[in-house]
Amino acid sequence: MYEKLALYINGQFVEANGRETMPVVNPATQEVLGQLPMATQADLDLALESSAKAFESWKKSSPMQRSEILRKVAQLSRDRAQEIGRNITQDMGKPLAEAVGEVVACADHADWHAEECRRIYGRIVPARNPDVRQMVLREPIGVCAAFSPWNFPYNQAIRKISAAIGAGCTIILKGPETAPSAVMAIAQAFHDAGLPPGVLNIVWGDPPFISDYLIRSPIVRKISFTGSVAVGKQLAALAGAHMKRSTMELGGHSPVLVFDDADVDRAAKQLATFKVRNAGQVCVSPTRFYVHKNIYDRFLAEFVDALKQVRVGNGLDPETQMGPLANQRSVPRMAKFVENAMQHGGKVVLGGEKLEGIGNFFPPTVITDLSEDSMLMTEEPFGPVIPVVPFSDTDEVIRKANHLPFGLSSYVFTNSLQTAHQAATGIESGMVNINHFGSALPETPFGGVKDSGIGSEGGTETFDGYLVTKFVTQI
Repeated sequence: MYEKLALYINGQFVEANGRETMPVVNPATQEVLGQLPMATQADLDLALESSAKAFESWKKSSPMQRSEILRKVAQLSRDRAQEIGRNITQDMGKPLAEAVGEVVACADHADWHAEECRRIYGRIVPARNPDVRQMVLREPIGVCAAFSPWNFPYNQAIRKISAAIGAGCTIILKGPETAPSAVMAIAQAFHDAGLPPGVLNIVWGDPPFISDYLIRSPIVRKISFTGSVAVGKQLAALAGAHMKRSTMELGGHSPVLVFDDADVDRAAKQLATFKVRNAGQVCVSPTRFYVHKNIYDRFLAEFVDALKQVRVGNGLDPETQMGPLANQRSVPRMAKFVENAMQHGGKVVLGGEKLEGIGNFFPPTVITDLSEDSMLMTEEPFGPVIPVVPFSDTDEVIRKANHLPFGLSSYVFTNSLQTAHQAATGIESGMVNINHFGSALPETPFGGVKDSGIGSEGGTETFDGYLVTKFVTQI
């Protein structure tokens, strides 16, 4: 049975009851799964009021209490992973194994924050006067407003919620309306774990209205957003106008550099597997493939062959390796990338057209011979369309990797320590993966540079966005 949909405000699940609703649709079957209630202005006011009231006590709560609740949520996530994962597959589309894996991995995020929230330390600064005591305290910033995306609906939401709650903040989260079941499951887990009313509030509705209303509110002191660069810039500008701290994890266009001393077969197969994860709808998905000319033909053949084996279908089918695109509008967008690439000299060597039948299915698509100014080489596709182009010079390919305004993640394949070092220090991105895919662990930083974001939602840096520094001097 699909998740029961509601708002979660002041510790209560609030159903539609006359509110406007939005249908939630299965992207594989076009079946309507449920009706999601949209928050009214009165709902937002209640969420703000309850968050502010709860903060007065929650900011004084023991880190041990916060840790205990987060640990309970971690265990509930593991216990309910199969059910939650099935619902994610139904409303978002990813294969069931991926969806269940996302939930289980998120239990680690809750556990990690449960530990780290007990280690939010201040410090003593030695004073020049022996009669003076100088202390640096780290305190929760206040009520937070968070906006999480549809592509990893459990992962992105629980990162923000765990960090805020662990730091002693309260949080209002607007989840993804097209894939709401995961966030509903998170609300239920925190509710069952004994989180006090008002510490977490969940709302849904018109994104521009809700983001504008919450960010403008004097009650909100910090925002966290994961999504597109364009929307992120708008929200960051609004937050800046009201002097509010923001964490932005925005889009990227991740370059892949495969050098001629790399293990070609391994790189091709691993990249093919990683590229079709979540149908390419991943902010850190490898998206611009630069392959050294000496191994270009061999890599391309291996890469295309691996992608030919990928089974595309309904995520509930255990044989499926890649599900549908989550949103119907993404299908014509993929077709537009292909059309533009061909207009810029590109050659489609695999895929290129929507699969027949019901559902938002677009196959893995590989395009070669296209120019650097094509749409596919300059805009994030956020789907399974892949450009592969040759290069011959290391300095030149690093310049190409850096020439866009994005800098979230990057990938390098080489067996040379010198080349690895040159790429790691030369590529402008928040994360550089060399010969493997090692980002997005709870204990490691996760964030970008340039237009790809501000701050981090991973590692010890996570709490920096949810804490303020207070200096106390006393004689």
